[in-house]
Amino acid sequence: MSVDQATLDSLLAGAFGATVVIDLSNDRILGASAEAQALLRQAPLAGHRFSTFVHGHLGQLIVFVDEVLHRGMAWTRRIQVTPRDGEALDCEINGKVAALDRGAALVLQITDLAELDSRAEAARVARLYGGGLHEWQRAQSFFSELEQQNQLILNAAGEGIYGVNADGKTTFVNRAAQEMLGWTADDLLGQDIHSKIHHHHLDGELYPSQECPIYQSFRFEEVNRIEDEVFWRKDGKPIRVEYVSTPIYEGKVLAGAVVIFRDITERWENEQKLREALEEVAALRDKLEQENAYLQEAINIERAHHDIIGQSPSIREILARIEMVSRTNANVLITGESGTGKAMVATAIHADSDRRRRPLIHFKCASVNPDMIESELFGHVRGAFTAALRDKPGKLELAHGGTLFLDEFADIPLEQQGMLLEALQSRRVTRMGDTRPRELDLRVVASTSRNLEREVQAGRVRQDLMFFLNVFPIQCTPLRERIDDIPPLTVHLLKLACKRLGIPVPVITEGIIRTLQRYDWPGNVRELANVIERAAIVSRGDKLRVDIRSVGAPAVRGAATLLTEAEVDQIRTANTIACLRETGGKVSGPGGAAELLGIRPTTLYSRIRKLGLQAEG
Repeated sequence: MSVDQATLDSLLAGAFGATVVIDLSNDRILGASAEAQALLRQAPLAGHRFSTFVHGHLGQLIVFVDEVLHRGMAWTRRIQVTPRDGEALDCEINGKVAALDRGAALVLQITDLAELDSRAEAARVARLYGGGLHEWQRAQSFFSELEQQNQLILNAAGEGIYGVNADGKTTFVNRAAQEMLGWTADDLLGQDIHSKIHHHHLDGELYPSQECPIYQSFRFEEVNRIEDEVFWRKDGKPIRVEYVSTPIYEGKVLAGAVVIFRDITERWENEQKLREALEEVAALRDKLEQENAYLQEAINIERAHHDIIGQSPSIREILARIEMVSRTNANVLITGESGTGKAMVATAIHADSDRRRRPLIHFKCASVNPDMIESELFGHVRGAFTAALRDKPGKLELAHGGTLFLDEFADIPLEQQGMLLEALQSRRVTRMGDTRPRELDLRVVASTSRNLEREVQAGRVRQDLMFFLNVFPIQCTPLRERIDDIPPLTVHLLKLACKRLGIPVPVITEGIIRTLQRYDWPGNVRELANVIERAAIVSRGDKLRVDIRSVGAPAVRGAATLLTEAEVDQIRTANTIACLRETGGKVSGPGGAAELLGIRPTTLYSRIRKLGLQAEG
């Protein structure tokens, strides 16, 4: 920027003290007063970059310049100025914007705070002498008498006690204060004690004396009680203190303040340790409560049977595969129709594994609202969302050290499938609303009754998640394909039902077994358990009586060649419901229920309305 010398001389002539004019476009000094050249020990200053004189404070300078440009003028004491070949100076810098012929310039007036304090001290001394020697002696005499009269009490007190006059200078310090602070009376008497022991907050932020409650005691004539602040020892270490600052008077004239403090560092540290211990206990309690809830749920839910019953080739193959994989940490994917005992297989794998001493966490993916899947799987911290009133571990955390059983994992929304895969692969989980990852050590067993290839093609299941889980597949065979297992299953389920109902066990005839073996069992073992329990309730006498058609299922296989209209409607209804479940409620479009059934979507919609069902578009 080309600047007329007359304009510069005009700006500098109207300034006071060390003043520099800076070109804002390139940080070059356009002109400087003689005081500025003396302060910065550089003559001439014109042409030099001003930023070279603010080592380590360039960020504060940029912020300050922005404030000047925004307000038109501003001042700061946060920037130290370093003269050429000299030590950094604490300064007060006043800035304003000056308009020049070809743009704006920054005018800075720099005041050395040490020199300013020196002038203030000289002025105070002058005022003191101007008021007469008698006034000065009176003030000194008051504090001297106060200390002498109470010296024994002050030194015997266990708390630290010191006094300051109206100028903030230390007037007395008792023995306990010296021991706690490491400063001697000679170090502190007559000195600004705030700058010695109370100059910064614990986080390193400057603590101006005008904000100090101790100084406010005699400036605003009020008692201040502070429960948690820090004083700084002579060795630079902080101590946590609580103190009371009380103004004192000579007659009716405010003379200063007395501060009584105690070191609470040990107490604070113990309280902090206690808080951390209580938080840890609370976290462990919450985790144990959650584990207990799941264990109680596993106990209270009555399974069809507690052991895998059957001698068919398919059952023997399942048992062999369980034995092969249980002692490893390999992920297992169990497939098969609903009710074929996938949860039973998962339980058997865990019970025979090295993780059996830790819980098996059973997560029913289809039973959780999609909006809550993330919270249930990954957990959350208090405040993560509106209903999060306290920290809660997710299923992944609860399964740490044990086994996580993802029942019908294909029902997890696609977005959460990606999050789940990342957590399982990285073996780390982060709760909702938290930033701290937690380590995971778990084994995953997953199950599904869906056709996974079709689900992947339809975009409802991530292929990489399927590959991750499908390390060791186990296929559960439908009950209709292993009818040789129906007799032992019937005996076992009947004993369980009668024990639960508190009734005698009726006799199972060969005719009943043949009837049961002719039925297709679309609900598999779960349906068989319901039929047997109902039969135990309605049976009279010593023999078991079974009426399979009363369950509203398709007719007994091979029992008749012709079907009634009602039986046909039952089959159509059951088939429609099964198809809608297979497609996740999707009716039309590729992969929809209408396409699978081979009918028009409008026909299927009409049937759904007639049956009172609900489905997606």
